[in-house]
Amino acid sequence: MKTELAEYFAFAGLGTNWRTEILAGCTTFLTMAYIVFVNPSILAEAGMPAAAVTAATCLAAGLASILMGAVARYPLAMAPGMGLNAYFAYAVVQGMGIAWQTALGAVFLSGAIFLLLTLTGLRRRLVEAVPASLYSAVAAGIGLFIAFIGLKNAGIVVAHPATALALGDLRSPGPATALAGLLLTAILLVRRVPGAMLFGLVATALFAGWGGRPAPDASLTAIAATAGQLDIAGALRLGLFEIIFAFLFVDLFDNLGTLLAVSKRAGLQDSSGRIPRVDRILVTDSVATMGGALLGTSTVVSYIESAAGVAAGGRSGVTAIVTGLLFLGTFFVAPWLGAVPAYATAPALILVGALMMTHASEVAWGDYPAAIPAFLTLAAIPLTFSIATGLAFGLIAHTLLTVAAGRAREISPFLWVLTAILLARFFWIPVG
Repeated sequence: MKTELAEYFAFAGLGTNWRTEILAGCTTFLTMAYIVFVNPSILAEAGMPAAAVTAATCLAAGLASILMGAVARYPLAMAPGMGLNAYFAYAVVQGMGIAWQTALGAVFLSGAIFLLLTLTGLRRRLVEAVPASLYSAVAAGIGLFIAFIGLKNAGIVVAHPATALALGDLRSPGPATALAGLLLTAILLVRRVPGAMLFGLVATALFAGWGGRPAPDASLTAIAATAGQLDIAGALRLGLFEIIFAFLFVDLFDNLGTLLAVSKRAGLQDSSGRIPRVDRILVTDSVATMGGALLGTSTVVSYIESAAGVAAGGRSGVTAIVTGLLFLGTFFVAPWLGAVPAYATAPALILVGALMMTHASEVAWGDYPAAIPAFLTLAAIPLTFSIATGLAFGLIAHTLLTVAAGRAREISPFLWVLTAILLARFFWIPVG
């Protein structure tokens, strides 16, 4: 059985093994574990029971990651998305006065539309419409994004009213511990120690004291308060098409950006730069969003922290399956996982960002119609704190500058339509 599984996941072709995949899955899980605490705390602002959302978060992340690993066979872990959960709680429920049950109905409908777009081949055409230069720019831009999140979580970079950002107090416990963990993990990487990311992360967390606020208890009985409570008819009756479109747009482009970056970093794209089995990935994504809404949580997405597992050597779906199994196990240890301080995971995120920046060298910087959209993508992702916005900037700029260069025939009708939709989105729906 073990041999058959290794063949199914193509261990030989990917140059990986069980030990590496398990360590990579553990690494991805630890960098994502904060969602067990953060997602319930945000959705509780929408009036949702925190314990139920904790259970829904564990189940949605676990089942979706396992499905991604088993069906699509990619090291992409999934969980309720940050940003979309805030939009759900603060903009939709609090801002518009819409019941959380109705908002969950809108999330489910966005997933159903995703599935329809996937089955009709439109989402595949979108993936194939992204120019090769933007593949590399997205990977590098997400690297900067991940590193910035790490620096921010560590307190090394802080907000400043005059300059937007400034250096934090490196003598305080959080930044000092993160810098020590960063040095330790970097030394392990330089020495090529197997599992360097995981060992560095755990060592930093243990040194930090594994403190912080515990997450609410998760249990299968608690989830009854949110599971199956979505109101699809209410979402349709209220005509929440703008909200559904917002969920659809951000999820679509965040997932696309994560998919491009992680598959490129893992070397899983084919010789023409395309992604094998992309339809399986897209179907899994759609099903995960619908399943998450049924369980009682906001949109489920592919996580950029998957890059941490890839940096630790993960190449197959086993990485995602291990991550998913660990999320399912959080029913028993959720209070302790939520207590992992953010600065303990910061070194891994910063170093993953450094490793992903290598893809910037793949952009033809001397070719302005390719270089300028690539730069806008690379810069906008971390500066707007949105993968979707950065990729949208790049696609719009690619279309306009290709036309300006007298090469309009290179733009497909599909890309023209996509560019028009993206431009309309920026003017029609506020960027959030």
